[in-house]
This record gives sequence, C-alpha cells and structure tokens, in this order.
Amino acid sequence: MLTVDFSRFPLAPGDRVLDLGCGAGRHAFECYRRGAQVVALDQNAEEIREVAKWFAAMKEAGEAPAGATATAMEGDALALPFPDESFDVVIISEVMEHIPDDKGVLAEMVRVLKPGGRIAITVPRYGPEKVCWTLSDAYHEVEGGHIRIYKADELLGKIREAGLKPYGTHHAHALHSPYWWLKCAFGVDNDKALPVRAYHKLLVWDIMKKPLATRVAEQALNPLMGKSFVAYATKPHLPVDTAAVDAS
Repeated sequence: MLTVDFSRFPLAPGDRVLDLGCGAGRHAFECYRRGAQVVALDQNAEEIREVAKWFAAMKEAGEAPAGATATAMEGDALALPFPDESFDVVIISEVMEHIPDDKGVLAEMVRVLKPGGRIAITVPRYGPEKVCWTLSDAYHEVEGGHIRIYKADELLGKIREAGLKPYGTHHAHALHSPYWWLKCAFGVDNDKALPVRAYHKLLVWDIMKKPLATRVAEQALNPLMGKSFVAYATKPHLPVDTAAVDAS
C-alpha cells in the first residue's frame, strides 16, 4: 500500500533515493522495483533487518532491474550519515508527526538532497487524525507515538522555510480512516471487536484484490477523508552569481 503517488513523483532508473524512516520498507521496495539506487534508513534495528531480508529476496527473485541497488541501514534522521547533496530523491512517509524537532529533520533532508532533487512528505491528515485523538488518548499517548497533528498550510509553510519549493499535494487512503476511528472507539489494542475485525477483512481484501469499485470509491473519498496528506517539493538550484561569472 503506497502513500506516495509515483505518477506525480516520477523516478528515473539510477536515481539515488533515500527512504527516511522507512519502517517496513513499502516505498523503498517500490523504488527498487523501478530501478533506483535505494537507501532505506530507520532507527528501528528489527525493521531494518526485515527490510534487508526483503531486498535480498527481491534480488533473488529478479524483481529489480539491472543497475538497481538497495541498502538497509540504521540511522538517526537528525544526523544523517551522508555527505551533502547525496540523493536525487528523498521520501519521508508518516514519520514527521513522531519527531519533536521536525525542522531539524527537514534541514537534514534538504542538506543531503541535490539541487533540483525531489522530496515527498506524507503525514496524517488533520481532520481524520483529530477524530482519532478525540476518540482515544491511547492512540497517540504512547512512547514513540504521534506528538502533533499537521494542518496542510502549516506543513507547507515549514517545507518552504526549509528552502524547498512545493509543487503538488493530494490526500490518500480514505478507506483507512474509518478503520482507525473504529480502532480508537473500541480500543486501539482491541482487535477482537467485531466491527474492527470486519473492516480489517475489507481492507485486506481491497489491498490484495484491488477491485475497481473500491478503487473508484477511495479516489472519490480521498479529498473528503483521506487518512494521509501528501506533499511534493523540489530543492531549487542556487541562483547563478552573474557578477562572479563575468569576473571569471
């Protein structure tokens, strides 16, 4: 289940991609399939081990084209272990709402992104997320949980302040909002409640089968209740110093 829309965020074979806070690796795997040179980074050692195993399995199965590479590694989003301007593309999906110093993370992403490079940022959308917080304290008052809810204009403002130029936004995963509302209403750790189990089966069926009816329904509902807000931006090239050019 991808949150980033690669029709709006195109990759070229050989692009060097950083999936920051990669989690289980869903976006990193897609980038690998598209021929990128992928680095999947997360602070969770257990998840990184699993992502590395999947990268190896994908290579063994021939799922990635020639020239594609994939590395999984532990790391700190506030102190990325890469030189300046190392990546053509950076993805950070459902991560920034967990990190107190979100401006610091943005600064690090901008540092390692090449001029002209592209960045995709996804966070929980304000409306659906606010419902979850209202229904359940346990949803967000956990170690490593969500510490803020972004409004779209707030996030876009921080993206601009970091020196990036937004070029597009959309919402995703409308069918997942009711599932999390049910989880919050019946208890975030209560997977036995009948409405929660029933809706989970629906989501699994939708993800596995991708029926046209639910695809159309989700596209129609995304502007109203999409669970995630997605923003795309570029890092501008530095303006040419014409005086220096003339002097040379």
